[in-house]
Amino acid sequence: MPHTLASLVNHTALKLTVLAGQDQLNVPVRWAHASELIDPVPYMEGGELLLITALKLDAEDPETADRYVRRVAEAGVVGLGFAVGVNYERVPEALVEAARRHHLPLLGVPRRTPFIAISKAVSASVAADQYRAVTAGFEAQRELTRAALSAEGPAELLARLAAHLNGWAALYDASGAVVAAAPEWAARRAARLAEDVARLRERPAPASSVVSDTDGDDRVELQSLGTGRRARGVLAVGTGASLGTAERYAVNSAVALLTLTTERSRALQDAEQRLGDAVLKMLLAGEPDHARAVAGRLYGGLLDAPFRMVVAEPVPADDQPASPKPPASFEPAGPPAPSGAGPAPVLDALADAMESAAARTGEAVLAVPDGGRLIVLVTDGGAAADACAAFAAEAEARLGAQPRPRGRNSRPGTGREGDGVAIGLSAPTGPMAAAHAYRQAEQALSVARRRGRTLVEHEDVAAGSVLPLLADDAVRAFADGLLRALREHDATGRGDLVASLRAWLARHGQWDAAAADLGVHRHTLRYRMRRVEEILGRSLDDPDVRMELWLALKATSAQAGE
Repeated sequence: MPHTLASLVNHTALKLTVLAGQDQLNVPVRWAHASELIDPVPYMEGGELLLITALKLDAEDPETADRYVRRVAEAGVVGLGFAVGVNYERVPEALVEAARRHHLPLLGVPRRTPFIAISKAVSASVAADQYRAVTAGFEAQRELTRAALSAEGPAELLARLAAHLNGWAALYDASGAVVAAAPEWAARRAARLAEDVARLRERPAPASSVVSDTDGDDRVELQSLGTGRRARGVLAVGTGASLGTAERYAVNSAVALLTLTTERSRALQDAEQRLGDAVLKMLLAGEPDHARAVAGRLYGGLLDAPFRMVVAEPVPADDQPASPKPPASFEPAGPPAPSGAGPAPVLDALADAMESAAARTGEAVLAVPDGGRLIVLVTDGGAAADACAAFAAEAEARLGAQPRPRGRNSRPGTGREGDGVAIGLSAPTGPMAAAHAYRQAEQALSVARRRGRTLVEHEDVAAGSVLPLLADDAVRAFADGLLRALREHDATGRGDLVASLRAWLARHGQWDAAAADLGVHRHTLRYRMRRVEEILGRSLDDPDVRMELWLALKATSAQAGE
């Protein structure tokens, strides 16, 4: 317990008497300091017991005494100790009245009690208090360490920490989700701090911040966990007041222990990365049996159930849709790239979201950085797949985007780290068809980039229509070039070859039906089709030519809003 004026008064060896402020003696005393300056305030920090003999102070003058007492009280001095029988045989009444008026405790110090004895008493109490705090902190550290090593791990550690702080504690994973809290009711309170946790996670670890619980009187301190560029988690502690020395020791110990449990060693990360690379490469090479043997317990469960392949790419704000990589040329990236050359932050955030969701359900997930891309195997219908969809939905919501085709300057949704992201998701498959699933994810990713979507599933591409793909700039440019000569011919007023070609193709080359649609004789339509062949230098008997012309007409019709 901190030393107080009351404990000094009750100290039998000091023989202090209370002359004013009897009801304010429970205030803590940080130090005892003797000063005979007329104005000692510039040398005070607050919390001191000021000891005086009034060597230079006219303590009998009411105005002088009032001015002196008011000034030291406003500076945070918690009490005055006046030496009796040194410069004054008794404490001046003017000083006593000033102390009462400004609610400042005034203690009488007998002549036989030196000021140094009071200073020693305060110093000894401060030292004892600090020793108790350090001892309690070390005991808390040992208790928290035992909790961290127990079967319950972080959950038990949080329970011990909350009890030690007489408050609550919560742990967030790398995606910002609450994974444990103590007591149980604290999970709801911790969930309300999601935005504050997200802001802290954007700062390099280690970092901390203090926030207020809007629905309570708690002082909440957030501490990031991790030693690298990105936080691996966040610890939140809520208390009714600022942390003391012992409580600070406990929180620092919890941060260190949780960092050890959440931040895997670099060697382990490298090993798992190499293993994931090897498993994925074997799957794509059509060697599922070898892949299972290498996967072992780490990824074996993932290969026993239908999985999906995810391919994701970052999309900077000023980027334009790019051509996809050839799916057959996959080469795993190997160990994590050196700092500064790793995956884009938005891919880090996506990987964190999927891995954290999988960890909460005990589900396996295989994530492999591939240059500037991220390739992930997730269980079909599992938590990681749901987290991927939620991440994409959040990215779309941030832009206020709707699933629709976009033009040249479109970009997919922006992720949590600032860049946009495009994600392709394969259909459910098994180890034997992993290479096919990779091609499906590549195709879905290409569609996502072209349409300005954040997430496209291969089933959606296969179940939809090819016509939305004609909105691509390259397709429209091809269509304009293919039909330009016909449009220039029509512009001279010598016929309507474009409309005639559209009607003839729509009727699958049926002369009578197409001529009826146009309101012309079938011989007129036959003449127009011969002119089309002459102008284009292509035969309409060739099915490939008819297909290209039909797609060109559809592309230009979509551009013109027809």
